[in-house]
Amino acid sequence: MCLILLSFRTHRHFPLVVAANRDEHFARPAASAGFWADHPGVYAGRDLEQGGTWMGIHTNSRFAAVTNYRRGRPGGAAPRSRGALVRDFLVGEIAAPDYLDAIDGSQFNPYSLIVGDLDGLYFQSNRGSGVTCIAPGVHGLSNHLLNTPWPKVTAGIAALDSTRNFDDPDAIGNVMFALLAERVPAQESELPDTGIDRQRERELSPPFILGSHYGTRTSTLLLVHASGEVFVHEKRYGPEALPAGEDARAFRLERTAGRLTS
Repeated sequence: MCLILLSFRTHRHFPLVVAANRDEHFARPAASAGFWADHPGVYAGRDLEQGGTWMGIHTNSRFAAVTNYRRGRPGGAAPRSRGALVRDFLVGEIAAPDYLDAIDGSQFNPYSLIVGDLDGLYFQSNRGSGVTCIAPGVHGLSNHLLNTPWPKVTAGIAALDSTRNFDDPDAIGNVMFALLAERVPAQESELPDTGIDRQRERELSPPFILGSHYGTRTSTLLLVHASGEVFVHEKRYGPEALPAGEDARAFRLERTAGRLTS
């Protein structure tokens, strides 16, 4: 993922709302979101090259998502894929803080990771300083640390916060998919400095990345209602933003955190 916006325990009806764009090379094979045959409780897309995923939810309410951390041009391949960080949490049973503490960050290329469930979400990066408990509120993550105020992060947080009193998933989707589809680059004065040339910085600055070899491949809206109902809407894209299909799915969690259930 390259943009993750989440509302945690602050929306009137949905204790968890996530809107996210996954940016990746179009040549890398991936499966669209669905329940996994080998782990039937997991609902997520899947990287068919390494077997991991970029974002997903388990019917036991475990949630995880990862972005790469950008600092200069990408280096060589690390021993393990970042998608394994999401997969291993979703299919495991270790509590989120313990899971994050046990990660050997040297085994992965730079990443920023969110894991947890409806009781608590946590953030950790192998370019950060330890594990952070994510407070209730609206948050954003791109290719840096949580809530780093890049233009697309601040715009995304504002858009998601504007839906906090909406009770219709489609109404939330209208706002968030419009934000996720925004392709206008940030102003020159607002561009981050991540060690790449300014033209590439500009191309990577909007929420939706347009490209022929690398760009936004999925836009996803995930909502968990206080009743335990989950709504997931995924839109897929090919090179130059060519639509490549979409799916909407509703299912129920096996359990919900008691204090969040209506």
